[in-house]
Amino acid sequence: QVQLVESGGGLVQAGGSLRLSCAASIRTFSAYAMGWFRQAPGKERDFVAAISRNGGTTRYADSVKGRFTISRDNAKNTVYLQMNSLKPEDTAVFYCAAGLRVRVVSTTPRDYDYWGQGTQVTVSS
Repeated sequence: QVQLVESGGGLVQAGGSLRLSCAASIRTFSAYAMGWFRQAPGKERDFVAAISRNGGTTRYADSVKGRFTISRDNAKNTVYLQMNSLKPEDTAVFYCAAGLRVRVVSTTPRDYDYWGQGTQVTVSS
């Protein structure tokens, strides 16, 4: 009954932009803090960005600060990740996550209750 579906990934050249979307089929979307994580081959799943329930608080990994922007539209049950100035090292599967237990925002995967299937982002040099 809970489903998160990412979209918007693809192949882009270094310096380009992508906008990821995560559509959530959750009864009360606004009750969940949301986050984006990514995982490259052979590496652990890393925090990218998080946003509070009403969108008032955001947090970013140092590696993406100034380049990525997380936002949400509670009327559409959707969270977004705008990615600009992409670098080859951004290449990874990006996952969105929903956390009912998160107090405000969380950078820790274990704090999240539901996860999407991921969308591949590949940045060529």
